[in-house]
Amino acid sequence: LKLEEFPDPVAGPGQVLVRVMAAGVNPVEAYQRSGLYPRKPALPWVPGTDAAGQVLACGTGVSRFRAGDRVYTFCIPSGAYASLLVAPEDRLRPLPDAVSYDQGAALGVPYGTAHYALHARGRAVKGERLLVRGASGAVGLATVQLGRAFGLRVIGTAGSEAGLAAVLAAGAERVFDHRAELTFEALMAATEGRGADLVVEMLANRNLDLDLQLLAPKGRVIVVGSRGRVEIDPRLTMGRDSEIRGLSLANASAEELAAIQADLGVGLANASLRPVIAEALSLDQAAQAHAAVMRDGKVGKIVLRPA
Repeated sequence: LKLEEFPDPVAGPGQVLVRVMAAGVNPVEAYQRSGLYPRKPALPWVPGTDAAGQVLACGTGVSRFRAGDRVYTFCIPSGAYASLLVAPEDRLRPLPDAVSYDQGAALGVPYGTAHYALHARGRAVKGERLLVRGASGAVGLATVQLGRAFGLRVIGTAGSEAGLAAVLAAGAERVFDHRAELTFEALMAATEGRGADLVVEMLANRNLDLDLQLLAPKGRVIVVGSRGRVEIDPRLTMGRDSEIRGLSLANASAEELAAIQADLGVGLANASLRPVIAEALSLDQAAQAHAAVMRDGKVGKIVLRPA
């Protein structure tokens, strides 16, 4: 990764030119940069799908935004690691004044993934018990906040004192240190012997077999992240009629993306959704940000600031 100068982009028909105040850093971008992601971008490539900033100009046909508006991006293909970007009008959303630009840059992938995991893939039902494994990261905290706002009974895990505190502050009823405390007996005690109806898993290669043991009848494990292979006992799924489901936000339909954005708009307006920022770095520190986003133990979202 290196910083380069390019001519300023210009908004075409249906597009909006945005001055980027903050860009979110996601693990998928580190995988893409390293060549480990199945879909490899053409080079030269400007990474990043999550950004927040101020509208500078609108192309012809744009009706929902005007110069000066605060906005954040959602599912743009690339280009967020920059001081200026051009995005289609339908991939921008208003950013409330009460939400910082850093927080706006933490919405797209983390909150979109969390919502997709809970609803489109997890089929969450109000009152169910939700276990979020690795709840102190950006997606994990988003899942806790969204689950609590929806009416789920949320239990989280984290691996540091700061992480445990952040998960509780996000709305979890209980939090366990996943380095030692989360055992079958502990979770059964925390759920009155029932287990979790829904597990959102950030590190399936380490935890999936235990997740299957922790499920309630008809329970679902939603795999958000994994860094390798894992051995499981398939019989654990049989007695409970349980399911393992994976996801990629890239597979969400236009209707599902619209539902995600509608709910995020409500949560931002009523303050039930507020991203937690782990660290803000300058744009020329993108390489350090990619190293940091892959480390365990971070609490919240890493962002880059072009200015």
